[in-house]
Amino acid sequence: MVRVRIALEDGRRGEGVAAEALGAKWFEKSPEFSDAQNLDQLRQALQLATEHYTARGLDTPFGLYANTYRQQLARGAELGLNPLVASYGPALLDRAIIDALGKLTGQSFARMITANAPGIAATDLTPDIEAAHLSSFLGGLQPASSIELRHTVGLVDPLTNAERPDSERVNDGLPETLEEVVSYYRGRYYKLKVGGDIAADLDRLGRIAAVLDAGAGDYRVTLDGNEQYDDVDGIVELWRKVEETPALARMAKATLFIEQPIKRQAALSRPVTALAKHRPVIIDESDGELATFPQALALGYAGVSSKNCKGFYKSILNAARVAKLGPGYFMSAEDLTTQPGVSVQQDLALVSLLGLTHVERNAHHFIDGMSAASEAEQEAFVKAHPALYDKQPGRPARLRVNGGKLALGSLDCPGFAVGVDLDVTPLRTMPAAPGARLQPAHPGGKK
Repeated sequence: MVRVRIALEDGRRGEGVAAEALGAKWFEKSPEFSDAQNLDQLRQALQLATEHYTARGLDTPFGLYANTYRQQLARGAELGLNPLVASYGPALLDRAIIDALGKLTGQSFARMITANAPGIAATDLTPDIEAAHLSSFLGGLQPASSIELRHTVGLVDPLTNAERPDSERVNDGLPETLEEVVSYYRGRYYKLKVGGDIAADLDRLGRIAAVLDAGAGDYRVTLDGNEQYDDVDGIVELWRKVEETPALARMAKATLFIEQPIKRQAALSRPVTALAKHRPVIIDESDGELATFPQALALGYAGVSSKNCKGFYKSILNAARVAKLGPGYFMSAEDLTTQPGVSVQQDLALVSLLGLTHVERNAHHFIDGMSAASEAEQEAFVKAHPALYDKQPGRPARLRVNGGKLALGSLDCPGFAVGVDLDVTPLRTMPAAPGARLQPAHPGGKK
């Protein structure tokens, strides 16, 4: 969690918070770095952003981001941080700053963005976005009262109850197989991971389809390649076989788009039109810089993901691009294990305001709710957001999923969708980030 203190021109001062998991092997996937080094890289990005923002002096919230953007990426590159890693630091600070501003002024996140309280502007960082279009886009945004949950089906998640014998069960009151997920949450949307092995992917998709066809009603799916295919030819071959497989006919028809199937080193090296003529393709991990989405569009990609860990200003600017492009282009709401509490609430508030109707969620499945928080903190969140969380005796507070949907009305509170005064005294101070470029723990990628 990050806490910032801000001062306004009139002398008022306030605090805001943001939270995001430190995740290994997503921002930086090189096997040369250990998981611990991946976390240190993210800490380096946060430390850099803190230095750049505090040195900037008075500026608008967006100005702090835009006017230090190139400096952040350049200094990050000197430390060996790719743009995705380097963006992690500003992403957290920007959310905490806007949270503080909203609390000071009594404005919700939606109100601040539609009134452009952060001072979001068309700059030379996004030369394809005109000021008039941006102003009109921001002013027309409206938050929704609910959003549909798109459940992640991981590569090793058990699919049927037969795959989860009693001896392996967690028995925490939550579903443990895809069969149970379908009946428990009653959702329509599912995100399916594929692993880069055509035969194995085809087999697993067939087994997933059997579960969804039997119990998920009029379902929809997205496929996430997670950079597992070396080039567009491999993923085209997988899709061709999907369409040729009778048992996958319903799933093929239900597939909305394919997310980042190609390794980021090659994803923007050649057109993806051979795949895009079958299903829309979006970038996720390749979305490193503000200029990346336009580059991807020129290669046949139709969309880009929104992730709060990449920065909410980037999501807003990319959404403005999508609105300008018109039909056939889109933004999707994806997840990097946004945990219950501050993290998931701020992400939900963002994607809801941007008009996205379903959002990938996986922390509700892989993490036991707010079990890491104190009872007092859990009770505070449940009280502030009773339609979003559920707390049963002897269990931690968990996301409340009704008919596959999450209720968002309570997020329209002053600040950035938190609505709870947090006690930060139990938290430990972040370990100091290394000041120098990290030397790979596993040169050549071998442990």
